[in-house]
Amino acid sequence: LSDARRNGHEVLAIVRGSAVNQDGASNGLTAPNGPSQQRVIRQALASARLTTADVDVVEAHGTGTTLGDPIEAQALLATYGQERDEPLLLGSVKSNIGHTQAAAGVAGVIKMVLAMREGVVPATLHVDEPSPHIDWNSGAVELAIESRPWPAVGRARRSAVSSFGISGTNAHVIIELPEDLPAESVEPDGEAAEDRSPGLVASDVVVWTVSGRSKGALAGQAARLAQHVRAHADLDAAAVGWSLAATRSTFDQRAAVVGATVAELLAGLDALSAGTPAGNLVTGTASGTGAVFVFPGQGAQSARMAAGLVGRAPVFDAHLAECQRALAPYLDVDLGSVLTGEDESWLERVEVVQPVLWAVGVALAAVWQHAGVTPAAVVGHSQGEIGAACVAGI
Repeated sequence: LSDARRNGHEVLAIVRGSAVNQDGASNGLTAPNGPSQQRVIRQALASARLTTADVDVVEAHGTGTTLGDPIEAQALLATYGQERDEPLLLGSVKSNIGHTQAAAGVAGVIKMVLAMREGVVPATLHVDEPSPHIDWNSGAVELAIESRPWPAVGRARRSAVSSFGISGTNAHVIIELPEDLPAESVEPDGEAAEDRSPGLVASDVVVWTVSGRSKGALAGQAARLAQHVRAHADLDAAAVGWSLAATRSTFDQRAAVVGATVAELLAGLDALSAGTPAGNLVTGTASGTGAVFVFPGQGAQSARMAAGLVGRAPVFDAHLAECQRALAPYLDVDLGSVLTGEDESWLERVEVVQPVLWAVGVALAAVWQHAGVTPAAVVGHSQGEIGAACVAGI
């Protein structure tokens, strides 16, 4: 937190603690495990050095199912619902935007950060009545079905966010709005309550990057940037660096200036615009880096994928046969027949899907390489890492 403030970054909230665990061999792939959820909550609280009473609101995973919701609610009742004076408030952003899959957890974090800063506990929508499958009397937990002010607790506002994966992975994070952070930065009329800009100060090393289609364009870009910075003394140096790196198009002629002060950064820009060297200035011409081969994981399979290459592309056939020989001790299936056959039942058999995906990925890479496309890098997701490793020569 001190580093972020020293570097002039706007701090919305802090992650006070977090934990992740795994159900392991519980009662099925898609069924949540209450004891594991209780453990991940207690682990996150221990990480944050807090008790259950120190958290005001929980953003639940809350998929709205008759199986998952009661298990999650009972875990919350058994942990946060105990030994507290004020009830824990409970809600889920899925009632607003649905299930965002891999982004479900971060959607909850965004909601809770905004809620704490606004001082409002948002309503959970479309609730006719709390689930009768949950023993709401077993702990002090209350479903927030109406928007209400954030509880007046006389300390930092805190919330927790749960996110549970279908594979049995459970994540729980505790978010805090420190008391010295402004909980509300906007007046009712919409004007900023105060200007908290740290000013144009580079309290740490900052990099500014510029680019152009030609050396003349690069020099002109540097001159315009220097002029803009000098005309706006309220700009933040780190924010300028971020904007240049993350939001501007990049062309072949490139340069970077480095500085611990704004004066140093401007001196580097002046040298660039004048075409003179400087100790904190680096220039160069970008060169193409080549292709990247991406290997997907399970889920990318489809009926008759690459079937048009079987028997028609010798390079593909040769590498498919090589994969077949490597798999022979483990898989009694003909890869070519799987790809060209009408029987699609293999799509549901993981012991066939994964080796077939691997073999197709390796063989397709060979086809591209034979055509003159040499990868500068490879990347793989999940089981695709195996194909990537093979093509990389590992």
